[in-house]
Amino acid sequence: MPVVERFPRSRKFLLGDRIQDTALDVLEHLIEATYSRRRADHLAAANLGLEKLRFLFRLACDLRALDRRRYEYAARSIDETGRKVGAWGKAHAGRGGA
Repeated sequence: MPVVERFPRSRKFLLGDRIQDTALDVLEHLIEATYSRRRADHLAAANLGLEKLRFLFRLACDLRALDRRRYEYAARSIDETGRKVGAWGKAHAGRGGA
């Protein structure tokens, strides 16, 4: 979130807000998956949100709103989170969850 605050004004309000909203949506889906019986739906939505974040961060880097170092850090973090969400989904499916 603090990195988005440093975006140029021309990028902050469209691209920056979209990144923040998508990141918060992913967080909400993960929290809902924690406390829901329908985990698979929430995990799938979180996974879709992570994919959207990948593209948004790539776009921010291509538009030079985000430097390469910060983009690489964000990409690694998103990939790590995606692996954890995928593992959680597989573990849930393996137990016969819906």
